[in-house]
Amino acid sequence: MTSNVICIVLGGGQGSRLSPLTASRSKPAVPIAGKYRLVDIPISNCLHSGIDRIFVLTQFNSASLNKHIKNTYHFSNFSDAFVDILAAEQTPTSGGWFQGTADAVRQSLHHLSVHEFDYVLILSGDQLYQMDFEDMLDKHQKANADISIATIPVDVADVPGFGILKTDKENWINAFVEKPKKDFETLVSEVSPEMKAAGRIYLASMGIYIFNRKVLYSLLQGNDRTDFGKEILPQSINSHKVLSYQYEGYWTDIGTIASFFEANLELTDDIPKFNLFGKYHIYTRSRMLPPSKISGPTLNNTIISDGCIINASHITRSVIGIRTRVGFDTVIDNCYIMGSDEYQTIEQLQQARESGIPIMGIGDRCHIKNAIVDKNCHIGNDVKINVSGTPLENGDYGKYTVMDGIVVLKKRAVIPDGTVI
Repeated sequence: MTSNVICIVLGGGQGSRLSPLTASRSKPAVPIAGKYRLVDIPISNCLHSGIDRIFVLTQFNSASLNKHIKNTYHFSNFSDAFVDILAAEQTPTSGGWFQGTADAVRQSLHHLSVHEFDYVLILSGDQLYQMDFEDMLDKHQKANADISIATIPVDVADVPGFGILKTDKENWINAFVEKPKKDFETLVSEVSPEMKAAGRIYLASMGIYIFNRKVLYSLLQGNDRTDFGKEILPQSINSHKVLSYQYEGYWTDIGTIASFFEANLELTDDIPKFNLFGKYHIYTRSRMLPPSKISGPTLNNTIISDGCIINASHITRSVIGIRTRVGFDTVIDNCYIMGSDEYQTIEQLQQARESGIPIMGIGDRCHIKNAIVDKNCHIGNDVKINVSGTPLENGDYGKYTVMDGIVVLKKRAVIPDGTVI
């Protein structure tokens, strides 16, 4: 039973590693897969698991996230279900920003206290996965655990990037080291034969936790510890019963431009690791958009969202977001085009043409490769982006940034006709 569970989704900090996508929005509000927001992933996992009392904690650029939550998650008046935003606030007992994951939950405990619950599920707002939290809770209860941590087997190359746990044969955690850089050979844990054959013999924390209510309150109150991974959990190993819930499905942490880019493009694979078409569908805002209209292009491994007008020549291994317009004879290769928040009216289109300003979307005879195009961009005709074959240097160039060979056009960027990037 999950009716005695409250979930907290951690919205993350400033999200600087996802800049410029987080310049005007919080990390959970970043669009993914053409029509969703990152926050839709943990919330959908909760709802499929029967958990429908959810708080989303955030403090940076929260306006678009607030709007998305308000317009998306509606429940019956006869239900206790809710998805609410909890932003950092000044109170008589706290007067500053959240200082870390644990501090964010600590400052929000008074909001939880008005509800009845026995367990708190804590999730990250920037991960892509599909998990049955009901099964995790069931194992937590049967083991009579104080804390459960979802873990995933990783290989030796990934160890320095995660909190690594050591378990015994009954999945009890007896060591927790946050992002070890060396001497981690002693942290090998029991994993399945399939994981062992793949060399994935270390257990990494997925940033997914279940706490008994009393345990969470006792660990957070009366101290100034600010982070779960660095302080709370490692220090709880010897004083509490901490269980590992081992997960072997698809999971990725979307913390950088490169990981975000690849996570989106992997959705276009013939058999993607993250299944958008399975029974665990993702909930998001209903927009009542028209069907997409496509004339002429050759499409390979491409996802096209609702409300698009596509007149391209070729689109390959790309995700095309809602309301995207692509002009004639344009080639798009290995790109995530986020789309637009609205359509331009006939009058606006005419005014743009008369003034020589590109209309919203992508113009004619363009060639765009290895790029992320943020919302509401205006790309003119004959624009070339990242197609010279010469590696681009990382940096911020005003209307766009370059990171690890990926060009990121900033939200509402206007790129004149004939521009070469």
